[in-house]
Amino acid sequence: MITLTAGMKAPAFKGKDQNGQPITSKDFKGKAILLYFYPEDNTPTCTVQACNLRDHFSVLQKNGITVIGISPDEVQKHKKFEAKFSLPFTLIADTPHLVIDKYGVWGEKKLYGRSYMGLHRTSFLIDEKGIIRKIWLKPKSKMHAEEVLEVWQSLKK
Repeated sequence: MITLTAGMKAPAFKGKDQNGQPITSKDFKGKAILLYFYPEDNTPTCTVQACNLRDHFSVLQKNGITVIGISPDEVQKHKKFEAKFSLPFTLIADTPHLVIDKYGVWGEKKLYGRSYMGLHRTSFLIDEKGIIRKIWLKPKSKMHAEEVLEVWQSLKK
């Protein structure tokens, strides 16, 4: 369950990226980050969201936003997902749920009346000082980059 709110310091994170390289939040000190959590590589909605962020990646970069995706999938699965869809951003493999749990995005879900535990698609916009500026509990997968840019640009005015 998410207990984080806008205005709070974002929890530190670390893991391995899609190349098996260690990565930590310290690597992005002084940079704005869109930290987006998604349930699983190669599923329809997750793919739509990743491709939307890919298609708007250069605009996000021009606005100073670094994109990082996190799911409980393994490094090898992330690598295949990155290659299949030409994703230009970092994907963190969080199989032990260390970052997922810190951000509170794992919990009960329901599908067709059946309850199960899973990752709740959630995004966090973190500013250059490490402060959470916006949380999307249900990002619009087909236009998530546009949502992010709209909020970011309003914050910069």
